[in-house]
Amino acid sequence: MVLTAAQNRVVTAALELFARHGVGGTSLQMIADEIGVTKAAVYHQYNTKDEIVLAAAETELARLEAVVEVAERAPSAKAARDALVEGMVDLAVEGRRTVGSILNDPVIVGFFEDHAPFRRVMTRLRTLLLGDDSGPEARAQTAILIAAISGAVMHPFVADLDDKLLREQLLRMARRLLS
Repeated sequence: MVLTAAQNRVVTAALELFARHGVGGTSLQMIADEIGVTKAAVYHQYNTKDEIVLAAAETELARLEAVVEVAERAPSAKAARDALVEGMVDLAVEGRRTVGSILNDPVIVGFFEDHAPFRRVMTRLRTLLLGDDSGPEARAQTAILIAAISGAVMHPFVADLDDKLLREQLLRMARRLLS
C-alpha cells in the first residue's frame, strides 16, 4: 500500500492521536486540527475514520512485513531469527510513543483478528521464530515474545531509558526468551 503525501500526513497525525486518546476517542476533526487542515480536506483523503484506522493498521503491518521479508532472506535459520527479533525490537522502540499504545486498542485488535494479510504475516513470523511448529505452545510462545516486546517499550519502568539502552535490553531479553 503506497500512501500519497497527504494521506501519510493524515495517518501520521491519526497514529499520534490514537496513542493519546485511543481510536474511539479520536475524531476526524481532531485529526484535521492536528495537521492544520479542514475536516473536508481529511475527507478528501479518506471517506471515514474507519478508512484511516485501516490505513494506519496496514501501514504498521507493512513495516512489520518488511522486517519479516529481510529475515526470510537471511542465510540460516539462526540468522533469520536474529534479524527478525532485531527488526521487531527496532519497530517497537521506534513506535514506543505512538504506535505501541494503539496495538492494544480494541478496534485495532478486532481489525487484525479478521485481517487475512495480518494472519499471513504472523504465520511467517512464527515460522521464522520457531520453525514449522504451529501447535498451541509455539503460538503461545510467539504471543508472549511479541507481547513482551510491545508491552515493555511502553511500561513506566523504562520510560526514562533512552532508545539505544532500551533496544539493547530488549534484544538481550528477547534472545533469552527464545533460547
